[in-house]
Amino acid sequence: MRPPGWSFAWAAARRDLHASFRGLRLLFVCLFLGVTTLATIGSLTAAITSELAGRGQAILGGDVEISMTQREATAEQKAAFRAFGTLSETLRMRAMASRTDAPPGDGAILTEFKAVDGAYPLYGTLRIDDGRPVARLAADEVIVAPALAERLSVGVGDSIRYGEARFRIAGIIAEEPDRIGEGFTFGPVALTSIEGLRRTGLVQPGSLFVAKYRLRLPGNVTPSSVVDRLRERYVSEGWAFKDRDRAAPGASRFFERMGQFLSLIGLAALIIAGIGVSNGVSSYLGLKRDSIATLKVLGATSADISRIYLLQIGLVTLIAVVVGLAVGALLPPAAVALAGDLLPVRPGFAVYWLPLATSAAYGLLVAFIFVLPPLARARLYPVATLFRGGVESGGRLDRRSLLLAGGAVATVFALAVATAREPLFAAAVLGATGLVILLLFGIGWGVRRLAERLPRSRRPLVRLAVAGLYRPGAQTIALVIALGLALTLFVTLAGIQTSLSAEIERTVPRRAPNQFVLDIPATEQRRFETLVRDQAPAAEINVVPTLRGTITAFAGTRVADLAELPDGAWFLRGERGVTYSGALPEGSELVDGAWWPADYRGPPLVSLDREAARVMNVGVGDTLTVSVLGRQIDARIASLRQVNWDTMGFNYILVFPPSVLQAAPHNLAATISMDGSREGAVSRALLAAFPSISIVAVGEIVAQIGTLLGQMSSAIVLVASVAILAGIAVLIGAIAAARQARAYDSVILKTLGATRWQILGAHALEYAVLAAILSVVSLGLGLGAAWYVIVEIFEFGWAPDWTVVLGTLGAGALLTLGIGILGSLPLLSVRPAQALRTL
Repeated sequence: MRPPGWSFAWAAARRDLHASFRGLRLLFVCLFLGVTTLATIGSLTAAITSELAGRGQAILGGDVEISMTQREATAEQKAAFRAFGTLSETLRMRAMASRTDAPPGDGAILTEFKAVDGAYPLYGTLRIDDGRPVARLAADEVIVAPALAERLSVGVGDSIRYGEARFRIAGIIAEEPDRIGEGFTFGPVALTSIEGLRRTGLVQPGSLFVAKYRLRLPGNVTPSSVVDRLRERYVSEGWAFKDRDRAAPGASRFFERMGQFLSLIGLAALIIAGIGVSNGVSSYLGLKRDSIATLKVLGATSADISRIYLLQIGLVTLIAVVVGLAVGALLPPAAVALAGDLLPVRPGFAVYWLPLATSAAYGLLVAFIFVLPPLARARLYPVATLFRGGVESGGRLDRRSLLLAGGAVATVFALAVATAREPLFAAAVLGATGLVILLLFGIGWGVRRLAERLPRSRRPLVRLAVAGLYRPGAQTIALVIALGLALTLFVTLAGIQTSLSAEIERTVPRRAPNQFVLDIPATEQRRFETLVRDQAPAAEINVVPTLRGTITAFAGTRVADLAELPDGAWFLRGERGVTYSGALPEGSELVDGAWWPADYRGPPLVSLDREAARVMNVGVGDTLTVSVLGRQIDARIASLRQVNWDTMGFNYILVFPPSVLQAAPHNLAATISMDGSREGAVSRALLAAFPSISIVAVGEIVAQIGTLLGQMSSAIVLVASVAILAGIAVLIGAIAAARQARAYDSVILKTLGATRWQILGAHALEYAVLAAILSVVSLGLGLGAAWYVIVEIFEFGWAPDWTVVLGTLGAGALLTLGIGILGSLPLLSVRPAQALRTL
């Protein structure tokens, strides 16, 4: 009589599960690691982006923001703004701050100088370090960031100088509500009133400052409707708009993309862990051969066997996924606490169901893909094969199992692409991972076949080590795939990180000027150059006119009418630097069209960066509409240039003939390349003569970029470490899966007279050969991937730190060898008589 289906399977599975869970611990650990990583990354990304969205009003400083560069709104325009709600005005610029007891220019530092009106802030609270809110600042008062006070060695009550005015420090800023919405800054912040800024003389026609107008809207008015009406009414102004729903788009994009990248690394780690799952299940089912054979002898069908062990494995899988999700949901607050001030916001604890559901789906699908093959083989084994399991390997998968596994793989791919912010990038990464896995599979298969065909060594230890690579039940292919993928990932990251560091530390300082100087009066170029050469005779000076403009239309299409900007069209987001020149600018190469004569006086022309032209799908002869200082310029594209951005000089996407922009109010900007020892003298001389200029030290910018890259690298390496842990789990699983066969070998060798040290030596030599193979494979694949990213994508020089790369590889190889040897130690204590009785 055939036993009932699922009820019998559940009864048999439940009775066996308590004792069997020990054999499924590897399955639990592998899935737990992978799911926890994905859930943590997804929850943290959702927490940060949700916090940015939820605090949109305070981050933006209003419900709607209208910003413009080098000009303020007119009285008529401000009246139009006020018609929608409460208006607050801020002006922001880079300016040099110095102590009043120091000579002009001595010890001055670059800051972000922000002027606010009495209505600021519309949302949130401006606080100083004693906890008091700041309602309004007097014209001679300023509050400063802690970093500014520290660098100038000043405190509350002391005086500092901006331009032609002195200010008393009224407090140290503890909370600036719209700080995140202001974006990246080159220096610490100082706040004063708009009247205070006007006292400095820094705001002149052509000065580089940003005017922002924030609106607090009535509850029944939507920000999008206000933006649409203002954009339509003032279409020619070239203003930039933000609303509370995307208050910090740059920060949101960064964390979404970083989260996507880390999630893909986590998914790769989960795939590696999946190989460990397969090994763990194979090992577990190997221990259950006698039970499976007995059940089949008693009349159980293959379907009954599948149900029993599917329930056991499925229950452990479900527990691992649930525990991983719980830990992943709880870890983001700890990550936020550890990150401290590195994150723009500090989100509180909340459960984000979408990333948890996605992580659960990945975990269950990967488990299904890697559990199905060993389970399918076990259920299809004939009874005689099961009783000969110690010396006979399994067969091929049936067609149904292959189709199911293939469908699960396609589902994982579709889920990753569908949930990605950039589907093409996700598809490319997953496709590359798949190709690497196939390549590693081929290499593992080739290693096994090569070991099988090698001449038999006369040395017993060598012969045993080589035979271990291809013997029945050998895990060579699985180990090459899992550990090879993990080590390849680490070598790739080491190559990318060290090459980027080398580019910043060595290449950038060699190409970059020492200083950028902004807001030089247009009529003072000759005097400026004379002062620089007086202090640094060998200095190289490049002076260019500088204005700001917005591309409002191209090839007859208005940017405002686009539902979504083209990929790579960062230059269409708001205002960008524009200039004019009678000659081809430094750092540019003419690739199409012709340059205009120096005395050109005809209709407006423009020279465009070649990459920007490709993104907009325009070329020579097409038209661009650019708004400069509120004036619409319809210009014909006269030429395309290859802009060499790595020269670190002034590089502009848009260059006009002098006749188009020369009459507009503007200032000059300059780069100065000189001996580093003369920087201080040049800065003092220039600031004493031109109080309104700003000097940007390139070394400080490089340091900020290096710090940012270091923080990003730490996050990536932390996630990639999960891949190494998964690879270790695979190695442990491979050792466990081969334990019975290796115990049999150990007993036979001991019976024939081998010592424990000889057996251990053979195992150590086998794992050493495997570690060497993995090192060579990972080095080649990892360096190839890193080279492609650095040279082809970033277009930087290839300069990895070989000590770090080889050290990473060596550590992985030693870890492989060490775990292999540790896994072999229990086999040395197996007693021949006891082992032979169990065979």
